[in-house]
Parts: sequence; structure tokens; C-alpha cells
Amino acid sequence: MEKKYDFQKAEKALEKMWQENEIYRYQNGKERKIFSIDTPPPTVSGKLHIGHVFSYTQAEMIARFKRMQGYDVFYPFGFDDNGLPTERLVERDEKIRANQMPRSEFRAKCMKTIGTYEGEFKELWSRLGFSVDWNLQYQTVSDRAQRISQRSFIELAKKKKAYMKTSPVLWCTECQTSIAQAELETKECETVFNYLNFTTPIGNLLIATTRPELLAGCACIFVHPDDTRYKKFIGQKAIVPLYDFEIPILADDTVAMDKGTGVVMCASFGDSADVEWYQKHKLTSKEVILADGTISEKIDFIGKMTVKKARAYIIELLKKQNLLVKQETIRHMVAVHERCQHEVEFIMSKQWYIDVLSEKDRFLKAADEIRWHPEHMKNRYKIWVENLKWDWCISRQRYFGVPFPVWYCKKCGKPIFAEESQLPVNPLEQSPLKACTCGCNEFIPETAVFDTWATSSVTPLINAHYKETDDISDEIFPMGMRSQAHEIIRTWAFYTIVKSLYHTGQVPWKDIMISGFVLAKPGEKISKSKNNASNSPMMLIEKHSADAMRYWAANSKLGTDTFFSEEELKISKRFLNKLYNASKFVILQLNEFTPENAMKEEKMLPIDRWIMERVNETTIRAAQLLNEFEIGQARHEIDELFWSDFCDFYIEIAKERLYQPQKHGEENCRSGQTALYYSLLGILKLYAIYTPYMTDYIFQEYYRQYEKEISLHQTIWQTKTTQTEYLEFGEHVKATLTQVRKDKTQKQMSMKDPIEKLTITCPKAYREFYQKTLGDLYACTAAEKIMIRS
Repeated sequence: MEKKYDFQKAEKALEKMWQENEIYRYQNGKERKIFSIDTPPPTVSGKLHIGHVFSYTQAEMIARFKRMQGYDVFYPFGFDDNGLPTERLVERDEKIRANQMPRSEFRAKCMKTIGTYEGEFKELWSRLGFSVDWNLQYQTVSDRAQRISQRSFIELAKKKKAYMKTSPVLWCTECQTSIAQAELETKECETVFNYLNFTTPIGNLLIATTRPELLAGCACIFVHPDDTRYKKFIGQKAIVPLYDFEIPILADDTVAMDKGTGVVMCASFGDSADVEWYQKHKLTSKEVILADGTISEKIDFIGKMTVKKARAYIIELLKKQNLLVKQETIRHMVAVHERCQHEVEFIMSKQWYIDVLSEKDRFLKAADEIRWHPEHMKNRYKIWVENLKWDWCISRQRYFGVPFPVWYCKKCGKPIFAEESQLPVNPLEQSPLKACTCGCNEFIPETAVFDTWATSSVTPLINAHYKETDDISDEIFPMGMRSQAHEIIRTWAFYTIVKSLYHTGQVPWKDIMISGFVLAKPGEKISKSKNNASNSPMMLIEKHSADAMRYWAANSKLGTDTFFSEEELKISKRFLNKLYNASKFVILQLNEFTPENAMKEEKMLPIDRWIMERVNETTIRAAQLLNEFEIGQARHEIDELFWSDFCDFYIEIAKERLYQPQKHGEENCRSGQTALYYSLLGILKLYAIYTPYMTDYIFQEYYRQYEKEISLHQTIWQTKTTQTEYLEFGEHVKATLTQVRKDKTQKQMSMKDPIEKLTITCPKAYREFYQKTLGDLYACTAAEKIMIRS
């Protein structure tokens, strides 16, 4: 081994070796049981940051672990490269607007952009040592993925689970598209309650509203049926201020009597309450706000204005006509689109939906059929499902996405779905293969595209090549594991469960592994939009090594958020230096040793058997934790073995025996060499999932000549029944040596200073073990006399 480890040289050489020898190639379960992983395809929306490294690396460690447990690991990687996130990236990079150019030209720019970004993404994952089988790579914009996504939609439409309707829909006026409930976030804003009098034949009703620009869209006034202040108004008519038309006064028990004045106007559409009342009471809607965020030109006073300008103008008119009673500044939560942070509106629109509300019980039951890691994340899923208000809107009025495989008959309006042989199909460029049932041969193509989640939700089906000629559903479905962050439980996890149940009748995976966030500071997630990631992951890798980044990523408990600063990589580098130097020391002591002349275990010295038992015990404990996806806790178990037991105690105990075989005997030296060989190999296997480069480098430099596998990453974690007597003896020896060190420190003695007499009190069962360990104890304590007593 080199005197100093050159990570840049070693990591690049090993990456090439792994690729050339197809170390991580999936073998179709020919010889081993299969473990399949549904990895989140990163959204092509900008550069990757340290948060991506954190979550994706944790999942990759499980892939390595399962492979070293004897599984044939199906580990694909995909790119979510269609839909609004990619569009916004292209618009930003190219300084263009999608709606201001031909769709074909914009799509070409998108394809060029995603090619560049995906190349960078793949380079980063490869550089991090990801054990991905790149032969399984997919893109959500590829023909196969589009075909499977369109097939999914057609199947759901035929089952009446996908349907079209005209109704109020969540709408982002910035992105100019419909959105789903799961794409909403809330933020606190300062706004104004405007108090207005609505006149009635029996007196005025004072109403507080934050949306006076919607006065023209008022459909009715609501009061609570039990509110004694307003019971007499129920059934009366009221005049809308400024616009002077009549609306009815109705009762509804969802009105909050303690909010504002307890009287609310229902307009088209101020918020979700307006939408619910519209549907519940079958109210008439009026178009006020248009898709582009302006007011309809049909609305008096404010037509063609933006919403905010219209609000300000209406308030001024109300003041001038003495219709504004008072104003009150408040802070309240408003719904915003997670992609652009603009406030959302509800507008009437014809959209495609997937029915989720009728099957909520089924989706809740599915949560109990999946093992959640950590367990409490299941509650987030359940709370989301229990509180769903609307079916899933899957159509988007955008450009770069998977097209709806549907046309509409020009005569009768009936939707015509593409034939299987046409998939993937773009209805803007192709036509149906058959006439409509009404006999018409003229069609209007659907121009909307799928919500990006409508395609991402079928990643298990994409992986399985669902209903393709090379369908492998029987091999990998349901998949072994889904890894993802907790903020997309409501989207990716939920939608995938929906699609899987509807198409296969099964949950999509057996286990779901939920990672936390990386925080730049307390409460602030590192993200592309916040621009708070100090250095790019690739820069950090080139400066500190991929292994250092990976070791850091395994530091925390699963599902918990963590902080990152470059300073924290000092811990990783200190560990890597220790591992390399300890390995160099061990290999130097293995002169003239080969596994063929290794000592049989039953003949080895008790302290040598102890360290081998500790490796065995730690392997068992780590495997138990990793089977629960607790990579951080497993790493801490391995760290304790390596730092404390192997380096601080065992090497110090056995050092002289290894250095001076003539003094301690060849047999005793061979016992120590056997322990060193297999203990270090076991430790390297344990760390292989965390720091794959350095561990395999050490394996190649020394172990490769003796072991049959090409790479350390093809070896298996070996365990046997624990022999507790050696573990207990070793702990007793550690306690003894710790006390000797403590006493010498307190007396300001060097560890090499002799002590006249060392008396060791131990259980009778350990006396023979201690007698066989006396040579090591004399050497590492510098005791002139050692007494063993029970």
C-alpha cells in the first residue's frame, strides 16, 4: 500500500474498474433472490445540492448492504425530466417563455437542456460511488415511460377512475396551469379585512372580506343557522355593494361565528370554502379571474386589471362612495404554488382527474401493508389521506410533458382514446385510428399534458416494463424498497400507492425509507430556490473525497434533519486517515501469512477470539439496524468496534506479540495474524457500504490475492453463532486496561512506565483465559508481576 492514500487517483481508478467488470449488474435473479429498489428520479430543475447527496446516498448504502447480504439487487436510476419543473428551468436558462414560441421549438430546447443536466447528474452519482446498474436507467420523457404512463391513464379511464369534468380547480396564474392539492404550500401574509355593508329589507349586514375584487362574483351570503344575531336574515335578499345586484342569504353550519362579523360572502372563487359551498348548495358561478391572473373584461370597473390592482382599485371606489365602513390589518395563511410561491386561485376549468376520494379507506389500509421507516412517517401519510378534499387533478396546461392520449369528437364531444398500437402518441400530431361512434371523422386534440406526478407515480411500473414485451413484473413487483424525502409523502408516495393499487391490486413496495432534510441553518432547508448551498457536491468531492461525503451522510438517525457545513467533513477525513493507517499497520504484520496457514479458531488465543467475536457481533447488530434502514445507528456500532475495540484495545494488546514472535512464540503470533486478517476484512466489509472506495482500494492492494471475489463489494457479510464467553472476557480485559491507563494518567506516568504489581480480579470462568493472555498483558501494561484471582 502507498504511504499516503491518493483519493482522487484511487476513486477514479476504482470507478472505472467497477464499470468494466460490471460489479453491480443486475442478473435477473438467476442465482440469488432479488431485492428491487424504487429510487426517486431527480427532477431536472437545476443543479443538485448537498441535500440530494444526503438522501440519495443513504438509499444507496442500503443497495450495497443488500448486495452484501446475498441479494441480486435491482437498482435502477431515472430522471424526471418532463413537466413544469423542467419547463421553468429551460425558461430561466434560455430567458424565454414557453407560451411565446411554437411548442415544437420549445420542446426541442427542453430536450437539449435535459441532456446537459442529466449528464451532470449521472456524473455526480457515479463519482459518489453509486452502485447503480446504469443499464436500467430510464427517463420519464422516454418513449417507454410515456407509453406506460399513457397506458396507465387509458386503463384508469376505462375503469371510470380517470374522468373529465368542468368545475372549480386550483390554478396558478404565474405558471398558468391547473395544480393538485398536493402542490400547495401555505405562507403567512399581511392583508386587510375590509368591512362592507350589504343592505337588506330588514337592515344592513356587515361583512369583512379580504377579497373585495370578487364582489362582482358574489353568489350568496352565508350565516350560521344557530347564530342568533342573524337568524332573521336567513331567506332574505341582500344587495351587493358597488354592483347593486341581489343575492340570497343562506345558512350553513360551517360558517365560523367568531371570525370577522360571522357573516361571509360566497364568491367565485375566493378560497376552498367558496368552492365547497358552490358544490354543496349548487350555486351559480361567474367568471371573474382569468387563467392569466387578470380580471375578465366583462367585470365592471376592474376588467383586464391584475388581481392586486383590481383589489386596490375596488377599495378606492368603495371609499369614494362611502361603502367602506372600516379596515383592519390582519395576518393570515394563504395557499401558494410550491413551484413558484405565487398565490393560487380557483377558476372554472375542464380538467382530467383521478378518483381518490371514493377509495380513501383502501389507501389508508395500504399504509398498514407497508413497513415505514421510521414508523412515525406513516402518520403523515394517513393524515394527508384523511384530509383530502378533492380528487387528483392530473391535467396541466403546459407544453413539455407526456401528452394525454385523447381526442374529442368535433360533432358530439365524446373523448376518443388512443389504441394500444399508437402509444406513445401525441394527439397534436396524430389522429385516432377509428371514427367516433357517432360516425364523425373530425377530432379536436387534447392540448394538455400530464401532471409530472402522474408519470412519476408509475416508476414501479416503468421499472417493471409494465405490459411491455419484456415485462418483468413477476421478478421485481412489489418492489423491495422505496426511498424518498418526507416532504413528498403526500405526492410521490401517495400517488404511487394509488396507481399501484388501481393497476396491480398490490402495494408498490414492501418497505419505504424516509430521509430527512439537510439544513443550512435552524429551520431552513438547503434548496436550489433558496440558493443557500455553499459549495456544489462535485466541488466538495474533488476537495475532500467521495468517501468523506458518504461517511458524513450516514451520520444521523433516519428521517431526522441534519445540518451541513464543510467543517463537518473533518470528522470524515479523520476516520479515513485512521482506517487507512490501521489497515497499513495490519498488512505489515501479515508478512508470510496466508489464509491457507491461518490458525484454526479453536486453537487461537482468547483475546484473538474476542476481537473476531466482536466483529461477528457487530456484523449481526449492524445487519439488524440496516434491515430497519437505520444506516446512521449501524455506522455508530461499526465505529465503536473499529475505533475502540480494534484500534484502541486489540492492536495495542497484540502489538508486541506480532512484533516479536521470537519472544511470544510463532504459534501465538500466527493466532494474532489470523485475528488481524479476518477482523480487518470483516471491518472493511462493514464499512464498504459507507466508504466504498477506500475499502475496496485496501481489498485490491492486499486481500484480492487471497479472496475469490473481484471486488470487496461482491463479498458477503459472514456471521456465526455468538460465543458470549469470549465477548464477556474481552469486556473484562478492556475494563482492566482502562483502569491501568487511568491510574497511570492520574499519577502522571507514561503508559510505558513499569508498575510493580497488577492484580486482576475476575470470575473463575475467565482465569484460564487470563492465563493465556498474560504475555499480552505484561507487554501492554509494563507490569512486573500480574496476579489473577477470583
